[in-house]
Amino acid sequence: MKFTNVRIVVFIGLIAFIGIIAIQVYWLRQAFDLEEKKFSQNIQVSLLEVANEIDTYYGYQAPLINPVKKVSEDYYVVNIHNDFEAKLLELYLINIFEKRGINSDFEYAIYDCESDKMVYGSYVNMNKADKQKPSAYFPKVKNLIYYFAVRFPNKVTFVFTSLKLWIILSLIMVIALVIYLYAIYVILQQKRYAELQRDFINNMTHEFKTPLTSILIASNYLSKHEQLAADPKLEKYAKIVIEQSQKLNNHVEHILSLAKSDITPITLNKTTFNVIDVISNVIDTVKIKHEDAKISLEPATGDIKITADEFHFANIIFNFLDNSVKYCDQQPHIQIKVSGNDGRVSIEITDNGVGIPPKHLKHVFEKFYRVPGSKSAEVNGFGLGLYYVQKICKMHQWKLSVQNNKTAGITVKLTT
Repeated sequence: MKFTNVRIVVFIGLIAFIGIIAIQVYWLRQAFDLEEKKFSQNIQVSLLEVANEIDTYYGYQAPLINPVKKVSEDYYVVNIHNDFEAKLLELYLINIFEKRGINSDFEYAIYDCESDKMVYGSYVNMNKADKQKPSAYFPKVKNLIYYFAVRFPNKVTFVFTSLKLWIILSLIMVIALVIYLYAIYVILQQKRYAELQRDFINNMTHEFKTPLTSILIASNYLSKHEQLAADPKLEKYAKIVIEQSQKLNNHVEHILSLAKSDITPITLNKTTFNVIDVISNVIDTVKIKHEDAKISLEPATGDIKITADEFHFANIIFNFLDNSVKYCDQQPHIQIKVSGNDGRVSIEITDNGVGIPPKHLKHVFEKFYRVPGSKSAEVNGFGLGLYYVQKICKMHQWKLSVQNNKTAGITVKLTT
């Protein structure tokens, strides 16, 4: 997908999420207003019932018309015919509020006509907690003589509590948007990384293929020279140069094609072959390149067979041995132990190299990853060899592990 198309998809997705959240916020606001209106109506009906109960208790005349007045969102006053007791008022308020499911804390005050002041009654905690809150200011109301006022200091909290499901859904949408934005950020970063990787691979392809082509041309020309043909030793070396150059060319093509795309699968050509013979051939190849390397194979001969891609299997062993030699500060000593049982093959390769710091062990099979260190700076490489090894092992469903030795070097274990 082109970068422009990605930007369009990201933009459309972002607009869609913002729109969904905006609708969610609108619905939440509407639900809050509806719940607030419902709460207010429930309060007014309850206070009207309290007024009727007080009138009935004292035997006052017929109830007043519209005795309940809403002064503000959380403040109500109720007109009464005559004087009444505060304790009786509190009792009726608690009982009727509980009956109607009003669990919000409230406080009340009674107007005293003699002092022309609001006399604070009490703060009532409907949750039966011991903690008391300070009283609030109760303003007077004109043209009323006997009345009481009720305030709900936690009204907003109570309404929001009743909207718990709506709030949870809104939070989930916000979290989803954050995750979406982070995912988009990661995608864009990965796309940038992929573009840098593609440019790197294109450059490396040119840098590898050009000298390899020159080596092959020069080697083929030298192999036809009369002096080489007359000297068996030189002819043998020229043949080795040509064979190894061709093999290196194949390796480069496979590794670079692997790095170019993980989507296009590698085709495995599975055959049954002798593991000991293939490893022995790889050892001979490594010794030509590194003459001072001491490589032992146990058992040196035998008939341990495996069904796999022989070419890629040889590449795996070559990668391990080549790394063991390159990452060694002394004369390389490598031990290869092969065992087979019931069609299963286990291969352990132990070296005396510099080892791998524990914190880097889990990263050695990542693409383009190279363990930091002075030895890594000396050795040329791109961090593709072990990534290629892991890729082939996964395709064969083999187990692969690496660990540091107690003294020096590492041990790599491959189990089929």
